[in-house]
Amino acid sequence: MSTTERMVTDQAALYEQFMARIERGEKIEATDWMPDEYRMLLLKFIQMHGVSEIMGAYPEKEWVPKAPTLRRKLGIMSKVQDEMGHGQLLLRVAEELGRPLGMNRDTMIEDIFDGRIKFHNVFHMPAPTWADAGVIGWLVDGAAIVSQAALLDTSYAPYARVLKRICAEESFHMQHGESIILSLAEGTKAQRQMLQDAVNRWWESLMFFFGPPEISESARKMMMYRIREKTNEELRQKFLSRYVPRIHSLGLTIPDPELHFDESTGQWHYTQPDWKRFGEIVRKNSGPMSQARIALRRQAHEGQAWVRQAMKRAAEIEAGG
Repeated sequence: MSTTERMVTDQAALYEQFMARIERGEKIEATDWMPDEYRMLLLKFIQMHGVSEIMGAYPEKEWVPKAPTLRRKLGIMSKVQDEMGHGQLLLRVAEELGRPLGMNRDTMIEDIFDGRIKFHNVFHMPAPTWADAGVIGWLVDGAAIVSQAALLDTSYAPYARVLKRICAEESFHMQHGESIILSLAEGTKAQRQMLQDAVNRWWESLMFFFGPPEISESARKMMMYRIREKTNEELRQKFLSRYVPRIHSLGLTIPDPELHFDESTGQWHYTQPDWKRFGEIVRKNSGPMSQARIALRRQAHEGQAWVRQAMKRAAEIEAGG
């Protein structure tokens, strides 16, 4: 057997052992052998998750100076800080995966500016009123909890550990948003209308949040590797079951005449969002607020470069450099 043939045989044996571990439900650590395909699927998924957490802070950050009371201001400042922290935790996990490929957190953030990594569709949208800040916390973070809780048993151990903390904090964010929504729902006629307008504005984005109902090749492979176990449609159905009754209980309407629960199939029927338009918003960063928020992220990244350089130099000095 030639050296090349022996290497191919060794790789095949390693892959077989890896898949046996996945099928037994074992967790994979960063130092374990893993197929390149598994590494790349995870890397792209976690990087996008991390970047979305960071970009997700911007719509609510806009409301920090305009929050109606000091208590609300402190609440939303804390939430913005948490979202940035989630992004850093996730990018640290992604950085470890990407190290053999020469990737680090700096390059992962720079990928946003060059359009090499996408971020979630909802964070391309405007938040023109205080009710939008509430809807983001209540429904967008509620949707995020549905998605992230379904990943808690992911096969990649470092991601699962970070998600445990993120899900716990996201539940506080959802409650913060719910508190804003309840105040507005019990408020004046104008406040209730502001709330209804925000729900109307965000509903189609929320349906897009979970992705297309068809299972893509990438999603199929992620399910094969047990990176994820639920389909987009299963997650969307769970979100609808959890939140449609809550929205109606506040006397609010949902801007979808087709939305209803079919008892015979046990499924929600809904109007499909404009997949083409939303796909272009994410792929081309062409949403109403995409470029403005990317510009803010670039400004922050470049403005904080001296902090990163100082920390790097301090680490070198500590190591005797």
